[in-house]
Amino acid sequence: MIRGRRRQVIFFTVFGICLVAIAVTLNVSWIVLNWKLGILAVLGVILFLLIIAGMVLNTIFLVREIRRNEQQDSFLNAVTHELKTPVASIRLYLQTLQTRDLDAEKRREFYRIMLEDSDRLLHTIEQVLRAGSARSRFRREARTRVDLAEVAKECVELARMRFHLDDTALAFENHAAATTVLGNVEELKAAIWNLIDNAIKYSTTNVRVKVELEELEQDRVAVRVVDYGIGISSTELKRIFRRFYRTPALGAVRTKGSGLGLFIVRSVARNHGGRAFAESAGSGQGSRLTLLLPKAPGV
Repeated sequence: MIRGRRRQVIFFTVFGICLVAIAVTLNVSWIVLNWKLGILAVLGVILFLLIIAGMVLNTIFLVREIRRNEQQDSFLNAVTHELKTPVASIRLYLQTLQTRDLDAEKRREFYRIMLEDSDRLLHTIEQVLRAGSARSRFRREARTRVDLAEVAKECVELARMRFHLDDTALAFENHAAATTVLGNVEELKAAIWNLIDNAIKYSTTNVRVKVELEELEQDRVAVRVVDYGIGISSTELKRIFRRFYRTPALGAVRTKGSGLGLFIVRSVARNHGGRAFAESAGSGQGSRLTLLLPKAPGV
């Protein structure tokens, strides 16, 4: 499937270049043969430029559509897997509980696993729904004063419990005296959680992630999530915030996800008058992702 998409991209790119070359050759030949007809030559040049522009735009559009379809196919495959796997797991444990007489300890273990699978299923559904609502430009939501430090601390504690990490593997540092922002607490929680979740997923086997809060100039507060994982190449730093985009690095093949997490982070940042960006020294050098938000008035 992916190879077929790449072949289509190469085909349309080469085809567009060939059309442009043929058009240039024909137009130059026509001008050389009819150089005395000045007015017709000018009109010919104008029409030629319009045709060239149309072919270039058409080629760009086709290539973008092919890449977009490829990303959507990847998203559908990832979401299908994220939905099917926990459902199959829950069904298997329920069938085991129904057909076998298990002791109390084993039953508690099965209940715990099913609850974790249901949480994973719910998380995937929430990601898809939140990504859909994030694209709406006409939403009107009530904004309240939110303590970003409390939200970040809650997300860190949840991640420690869900991924079975201690405070050395997932550290939390608050260097800001005032961390109150104006916004939607659920959206902010989703953004910070996705930053932490992304850092843990793309870490190596020895997870080391640090969540920092820092006050900046111009009444802004930053939430930074630093990891020492697979890193991000310079060409991927801006692309990773696109919808459905998943980095083609080695870790992308092994990690689970729908490619919506960082898209949601960027959307939440924009909805709250801030921005999100990534920094990395390159592949294998870890990364630092930042959510930058304005402080609430009066802080």
